[in-house]
Amino acid sequence: MNTKVLTMMTAAEAIVKCIKREGIDKVFCVPGESYLPLLDALYDEETVDVVSARHEGGAAFMAEGYAKSSLKPGVVLATRGVGAANLSIGVHTAYQDSTPMVVFLGQVHSKFRGREGFQEVDLDQFFKPITKWAVEVKDAERMPELVGRAFRIARSGRPGPVVVSLPEDVLPVEAEMYFGPEITIPKPAPSNEEVLKVEKILEQAKQPLIIAGGGVKLAQAEEKLIAFAEQLQIPVMAAFRRHDVFPNRHYLYAGHLGLGTPKPILETVKEADVILALGTRLSEVTTQDYTLLTNDQTLIHVDIESEVIGKVYPPDLAIIADMDKALDAFAEIKLHGSWPQWAETGHLRYESTSRLVVSEDDVINKQIIKAMVDMLPTSALLTNDAGNFAGWLHAFYPFIEKHTYVGPTSGAMGYGLPAAIGAKLGSPDKTVVSLSGDGGFMMTVQELETAVRENIPVIALVFNNNSYGTIRMHQEIHYPRRVVGTDLGEVSFAAIANAVGAQGITVQSIGEFKNAFSQALKVGLPTVIEILTDVEQISVSTTISSLRGQSPKL
Repeated sequence: MNTKVLTMMTAAEAIVKCIKREGIDKVFCVPGESYLPLLDALYDEETVDVVSARHEGGAAFMAEGYAKSSLKPGVVLATRGVGAANLSIGVHTAYQDSTPMVVFLGQVHSKFRGREGFQEVDLDQFFKPITKWAVEVKDAERMPELVGRAFRIARSGRPGPVVVSLPEDVLPVEAEMYFGPEITIPKPAPSNEEVLKVEKILEQAKQPLIIAGGGVKLAQAEEKLIAFAEQLQIPVMAAFRRHDVFPNRHYLYAGHLGLGTPKPILETVKEADVILALGTRLSEVTTQDYTLLTNDQTLIHVDIESEVIGKVYPPDLAIIADMDKALDAFAEIKLHGSWPQWAETGHLRYESTSRLVVSEDDVINKQIIKAMVDMLPTSALLTNDAGNFAGWLHAFYPFIEKHTYVGPTSGAMGYGLPAAIGAKLGSPDKTVVSLSGDGGFMMTVQELETAVRENIPVIALVFNNNSYGTIRMHQEIHYPRRVVGTDLGEVSFAAIANAVGAQGITVQSIGEFKNAFSQALKVGLPTVIEILTDVEQISVSTTISSLRGQSPKL
């Protein structure tokens, strides 16, 4: 029989012990007076480093990138309503990306609540729509219980963010604390009956297709997905911004479902008669505005979260399971027939649209992707911001190894650089490169100083066309020549980098880029490579001139 052991400590110290029990070695913050006792408790904990960012939004993106890279919950700290509001975009990103995160927010003194105290916001209600759980801790002795529950909820089922509100008068209170058993995460498996139903559906299938999402990555089941696909010779597609879920050069890989997906790849989905959706919520972007799948197709939807299944498409067979356990069970499926010809067709379509052959006439964006493929190790980890520039990465960069991509399915601008910083701290042995446009990069450019101060050698590529390019594209489609709000001024991002102690280089040609990139890979410093591009080449597949020519309003 376990004996209940009580330990006298402050509520703030109890939080730090909970963080340590999770094996988390980095927490991200902007310091605030409302949670000074927690900062002081972290001072005494040598195993947990505090990374102080320049903006709470940057801190939250760092924590989210760290979580994806380290496969541990991201932890971010901020003060009361103002800091909380600033970091909310990172919380929403974690929510849509199914990223485990625990957010500790200082709150006004309990005696001041309800009086519109200084920076007072009802934090648990404020965050309720974009978190798995939000709670305010009012009793010091309950801190281990509630923080432990926060980590359990953040990691269980479909992972996501949890917010813990901490009234400043609660944190310094000493109490006898009880820490329960170490957190274990449920991993449900399919029943034998469900596996037999999958087998029966596949027996009748003529052209089955796997769409694999973040659930496979979170379960670290990438190798088992490869084995299952090879066992039955079923082609595999990656859900939006889950490129590294399956090796892109594998003969069964059939492409990525995202923004600007080429028509031949979409045709593969439309021709499939059975869809196995594995660990994906079948998002708006993955399903091309919820139009890609049809009632004529048989849908097998496997996910660890019951609320995900049927939220977009009603499945013919729903299975609630951890993807590692599901793929273990599916390995027992024995079918005599397989679909190598169908799989070859899907892969050839992918290759025909993603073949990375460049010439001097190609836009510099494409030439840079080719240089990255040639110069980076396959273990390198890439992040990207939101914007059309990412289309070249998505279309042409082959992700060969698992755990090499960290991207925001929420499409949050400003994500790239701070997520790269967090990802590098989560995987310090990997080369980490972020890709951003000038619009998104400017939103979190201040975090360059964080990278310099903390000696985090990320490489940030900035595609500078002096424009909010994605919105400009949509303007030209719907309101050609009526350009408003999307032109941006001249900014030297290389000069900004040099000013804060990073290395900054501006390039205009592929030769200059290769020299700069080679230098960045060797120097071991935070580096910004600013690539001057032309707004005319507004996306991978079109120009502003061609958009204006195609518009029916002209």
